[in-house]
Amino acid sequence: MRWALGAMLFCLCTQVMATSEQQAMRVVGDAIVAPLSDVTGSAEEGEQIFAARDTGHCVLCHQVSGLDAPFQGNIGPALSGIGDRLSPAQIRLRIADASLLNAQTIMPSYYLIEGLHRVDERYRGRTALSGAQIEHLVAYLAQLRSHKQ
Repeated sequence: MRWALGAMLFCLCTQVMATSEQQAMRVVGDAIVAPLSDVTGSAEEGEQIFAARDTGHCVLCHQVSGLDAPFQGNIGPALSGIGDRLSPAQIRLRIADASLLNAQTIMPSYYLIEGLHRVDERYRGRTALSGAQIEHLVAYLAQLRSHKQ
């Protein structure tokens, strides 16, 4: 019983250690409450990262209504209106390391360095996205709201 309680507390409030270029991820529940960069997120830059096939490549799996990006994917959930469903802190965790919520996810862990498999040489020893890029994506996705408000 004590082991189960300890494991539960660990999962609810975890701090993932960081390298010198990473800021530590402090996970509380299903969110990372503190930004991963000192850079203030820009929705405009986040949209560019989301649509760019050479950075975030989010459009490979996700769709956003009205986004000017051809051939949006349908493997992951559609993200139109995601700002209605998740807080910025919840969005941040899902981008940084969705495997903390679902170990079987196919969503890449964009802010991890260790414990990964089949990592391209270009990304070994560094995150796929920087903390600033993640903050830009969070700003973009958090402002995607339904028009029914």
